[in-house]
Amino acid sequence: MPNRLANETSPYLLQHADNPVDWWPWSPEAFAEARERGVPVHLSVGYSSCHWCHVLAGESFEDELTAAYMNEHFVNIKVDREERPDVDAVYMEAVQAATGQGGWPMTVFMTADAEPFYFGTYFPPEPRQGMPSFMQVLEGVRTAWVGRPEEVAEVAQRIVRDLAGRELDYGKAGTPGPGELAQALLGLTREYDAARGGFGGAPKFPPSMVLEFLLRHHGRTGSEGALQMAADTCEAMARGGIYDQLGGGFARYSVDREWVVPHFEKMLYDNALLCRVYAHLWRATGSDLARRIALETADFMVRELRTEQGGFASALDADSEDPATGEHVEGAYYAWTPAELREVLGEADGESAVAYFGVTEEGTFEHGKSVLQLPQDGPVVDAERIAGIKARLLAARAERPAPGRDDKVVAAWNGLAIAALAECGAYFDRPDLVERATEAADLLVRVHMDGRARLSRTSKDGRVGANDGVLEDYGDVAEGFLALASVTGEGVWLEFAGFLVDLVMDRFTAEDGSLYDTAHDAEKLIRRPQDPTDTAAPSGWTAAAGALLSYAAHTGSQAHRTAAERALGVVHALGPRVPRFIGHGLSVAEALLDGPREVAVVGHPEDPALALLHRTALLGTAPGAVVAAGLPLTADGGGGEFPLLAERTLVHDLPTAYVCRHFVCARPTTDPVELAEQLGTVRP
Repeated sequence: MPNRLANETSPYLLQHADNPVDWWPWSPEAFAEARERGVPVHLSVGYSSCHWCHVLAGESFEDELTAAYMNEHFVNIKVDREERPDVDAVYMEAVQAATGQGGWPMTVFMTADAEPFYFGTYFPPEPRQGMPSFMQVLEGVRTAWVGRPEEVAEVAQRIVRDLAGRELDYGKAGTPGPGELAQALLGLTREYDAARGGFGGAPKFPPSMVLEFLLRHHGRTGSEGALQMAADTCEAMARGGIYDQLGGGFARYSVDREWVVPHFEKMLYDNALLCRVYAHLWRATGSDLARRIALETADFMVRELRTEQGGFASALDADSEDPATGEHVEGAYYAWTPAELREVLGEADGESAVAYFGVTEEGTFEHGKSVLQLPQDGPVVDAERIAGIKARLLAARAERPAPGRDDKVVAAWNGLAIAALAECGAYFDRPDLVERATEAADLLVRVHMDGRARLSRTSKDGRVGANDGVLEDYGDVAEGFLALASVTGEGVWLEFAGFLVDLVMDRFTAEDGSLYDTAHDAEKLIRRPQDPTDTAAPSGWTAAAGALLSYAAHTGSQAHRTAAERALGVVHALGPRVPRFIGHGLSVAEALLDGPREVAVVGHPEDPALALLHRTALLGTAPGAVVAAGLPLTADGGGGEFPLLAERTLVHDLPTAYVCRHFVCARPTTDPVELAEQLGTVRP
């Protein structure tokens, strides 16, 4: 019989709707039930494409005896971390503070007042490698709850007090300057893996936000070292197994430091961020590899993650059914043996594929299988022949059982996808990608945004979820709308972005200018989450700061610029110390130092010369430059749709570009080459 999760919209919660565990969604009623029964709360947090979440579910949550014990002695709450990042953040902070590590699945035991007293992540069904079994944990918590209630209460209250003492105070830190950004670059250089690209050891994650900072730093300063780190890391990832050499798109991370074996789940946020990074690398260098990866990643998102409503789904699972065994295993969809390649391609082409993709008899993954790569020392190939081989392998792979897809649409991650697809479409003459970005933006406005412009976090099948948007939703969606406005010349997207950044100032900002992850009127948790550091995606704090800064550049609003500058105090404090974990904030700081430049391109929409100037403006490498294009905005409010176009005139009746920053404007120009020079474009 289905439990209380059967009516939820989260695919992850729905996966647990038929468990024998009597799950509750996160709700006041669940805690009231725990209070009435006098039992502790067991909170389990995960997400649909999480491999070990599925393992824990299969071993324990689907076991009748374990479920019966859980139901008798606990109120059990299941949370999708992607729907409730606020709940996840608060308790993950407690887990990390108590254990020194964290991850998913996350297991927390707490009082009926939501005060945590015992934590963990995955627990096996039997004791293993020093870990207790899940049943041992349940029995231990139950014993402590019944036999030592005063001790449990004291531990819970101490943890809550400790969390409350972690309030951040960066409001007086001042805005970051060239010195802080130079120190951040130096810190990254020290942690850079010169032999393999990227930062740190295994597991190795795509450093999307840091790469964006390196490209912007090069754009502002001309630093060849910054550009080289970005370019080499991008090439290493593109050649590695972390990149899907057949279908495009990136996996979540590499389990090794060489980028060979991925954790196979594919997340929308990773691919949106990396699509934009590779597009910006192409913009800076003209790299054919960067162009190919940007477009293949964009096409992957549209082909495999786009929903019927025009939004983008959250993720593809790491696991899928292995046709040989019938079991769900990680990587079954993506890995190959030499024999499988020869079976699909024949002997000659099969041997070519083995050499070209670095497939070995021993295997680079598990069970003699290999993840396809592009080794640096691979054979010289005929491009047309390889294209045919890839097409045949992709068709054969499509016959395998496909990984599951988490179909929920997350506002923040769709904002990232909108920005990436809009810019790729503009850079590479792919109007279809701009159309897909526009359709996703339309969905966010129609479904996720209410009459007061407040965002809901998720939707599924066009049905809006019950959870309010958090700060990253407002920041990333505003960023997507601003990018779409620059590319399309449609001022309505600037207007929608303005609604969102105004709500950031009204509902998420503290008196000292720092930002909270949840709104002032959001559900009160044991701590109001506030994290300026990036995770797999930009922190809400710095994403909102970037949107505030861009909106201020578009409109001339000093209030929005001041809010952005105050929020960036956190980058002044943390940038030199932990640059790997505040990459997006460093990127926004680069834009602040460069201006950002304000580019107005005026002319008649049907004039091809306007399109050329507009494209040149979009290809500028000046960090964070904002672009407005269209008819001049006249004094009586007629004409163009952007404040930057106000009373701009055409020179000699030709489309004309104006570049301004720090209240100073360069000479108006009708020449794309001169415009490129004004925007610091490395390549015409």
